[in-house]
Amino acid sequence: MFSQYLPQEVFGFLLVFTRLGAMFVVLPALGETAVAPRIRLSMALAISLLVYISVKSAIPVMPEQPMHLFVLLLQEVVVGLMIGTTIRLLMSALHVAGTIIAMNSGLATAQAFDPVQGAQSAQMGAFLTLMGTTLILVTDLHHMMIGAMHDSYTLFPVGTDLKMSDFARRVLDTVANSFTLGLQIGTPFIVYGLIFNIGLGILARLMPQLQVFFIAMPLNIMMGFIILIIVLAAAMAWFMQHMENSLSVFLL
Repeated sequence: MFSQYLPQEVFGFLLVFTRLGAMFVVLPALGETAVAPRIRLSMALAISLLVYISVKSAIPVMPEQPMHLFVLLLQEVVVGLMIGTTIRLLMSALHVAGTIIAMNSGLATAQAFDPVQGAQSAQMGAFLTLMGTTLILVTDLHHMMIGAMHDSYTLFPVGTDLKMSDFARRVLDTVANSFTLGLQIGTPFIVYGLIFNIGLGILARLMPQLQVFFIAMPLNIMMGFIILIIVLAAAMAWFMQHMENSLSVFLL
């Protein structure tokens, strides 16, 4: 009798691990490339086991045809990547804000590898995205991501048709909202940069013999850091609220 139920249990766990493993590949904080692959794999297996125990009744019977099994696994991978990518796009708000801050404070040429974006970016963008990742873990927002893994089986039942149009609309809304938030976080630096450069232009016209570049660069960087110190706490609190509100969409 045990041998009759074992294939179904293995199939159910594999199905859950397929969706959650795909999410772990792209999720922020939990799926960062800086985390050792063994740790990520261990977390994915442990959470998959817990989720499988709670959603066991929603898992369909193992199909007899290999092609049907392949299609089912492919659908689970797509669902996991859809949810994980949507959550990952929320981090782009900090990348946009960091780029705006770097451009207006004279630090745009300071490039560094951003592990969150997986590419070279402005040093300020890498700093903000790493701070956002740290705050996600400190404030336990990653628990909402784990809750989204569980609730995804109610929002996207196994074996049902994928609503790609709804997903595309959600991705567009996420990108638009993240870009808007990044622009709003960088607004003080845009205003400062506009005023600062207009003042430098007027000064250069009034005193052509003055070496404006050698005076402006250190002053621009110093003022950029001063403004960052003033607005950083409010900006990160704003981002965390945006992150929490966006993650609640995947929770019931």
